[in-house]
Amino acid sequence: MKILLVESYYGGSHRAWADGYVANSAHDVTLVTHEARFWKWRMHGAHLTLANALAQTFDSPPDVVLASSMMNVPAFIGAARNTIGDAPVAVYFHESQFSYPLSPLDRVDQTYPMINWASAAVADLPIFNSEFHRSLFFEQAERFLRQFPDHRHASLIPEVEARSIVLPVGVDLQRIGPPADRTGQDQPLILWNQRWEHDKGPDEFVDLIEALIARNLDFRVAVVGERFVSAPDSFDRLPDLLGDRLVAFGFLPDDEYVELLRRADIVVSTAHHEFFGIAIVEAIAAGAFPVLPNRLVYPERIPEQHHGRCLYDEQSGPADRVAWAIEHAVEAARIVADLAAAVAPFDWSAVAPVCDEALERLR
Repeated sequence: MKILLVESYYGGSHRAWADGYVANSAHDVTLVTHEARFWKWRMHGAHLTLANALAQTFDSPPDVVLASSMMNVPAFIGAARNTIGDAPVAVYFHESQFSYPLSPLDRVDQTYPMINWASAAVADLPIFNSEFHRSLFFEQAERFLRQFPDHRHASLIPEVEARSIVLPVGVDLQRIGPPADRTGQDQPLILWNQRWEHDKGPDEFVDLIEALIARNLDFRVAVVGERFVSAPDSFDRLPDLLGDRLVAFGFLPDDEYVELLRRADIVVSTAHHEFFGIAIVEAIAAGAFPVLPNRLVYPERIPEQHHGRCLYDEQSGPADRVAWAIEHAVEAARIVADLAAAVAPFDWSAVAPVCDEALERLR
């Protein structure tokens, strides 16, 4: 089967998803992309330039189109109609413009959630990366559409939801291998491995570090991830705050990142926005004890019997959970062994066949 995969924002987790599916699908998957920058322009204009690129790539229609939601999919279908013919279209939702937290520099713009909704509505198969994301999308779409004067699409929402599915992002867990031997590692290593942006809660992470220092706990810290022009100012304080406790700071090549994962004892999220959590899944698979907010997708990622130890609420905050993991390393390691089995099904070897089957059903 010939699958056309269209990714208008080919970077970060979007790129990992696209490359992973190309490498692991049993089908012939052709990738057409734009660079991962200017995301608002991608939402508005990528459909035309991608359709033009597609016309130069395909000499016959694909069997199925798999498009990322970071573009106007209905407009793409129109612009590419001479190339894709009547091929069914699946749309993969990595994130949702209904609920993405605005940065201090942004203002509310209804254009982007409307593009998301229209993309889901025209898709033969809307795909979401978690049940949390799927449920929230349709709940917020219904609320969003109520504001318009008439023909509010109310009858469409249950139809679109009924044909939608959840397919997790595949993660290359096999490259991580078994956790490294931590014998002789005196100070536990706390890892923060998110994008350096406001929606991942950098200020709250710095607050956590200050709270742990105030408790006189012995630990080291690694803060790594993709860094952008608007990197959080709060992170500028970490080198002075931590001194030689800070063992890694910034973006790492993948081989160094994997080695760091295998040495991390605790992985922390302070995110305000997370629909899947690739970085957390990777760290758990590598043997890190997770300390995560009791919201977003995280309750879905952690088996219920471990919620009390791994998930924190706003009242207790993450410091209590991290301190417990530091002071109860043996018990934390037993929990991690259980959690590693829970994230194993996210490896591409398990996810790609399920994705293949879902797309095959569209033919």
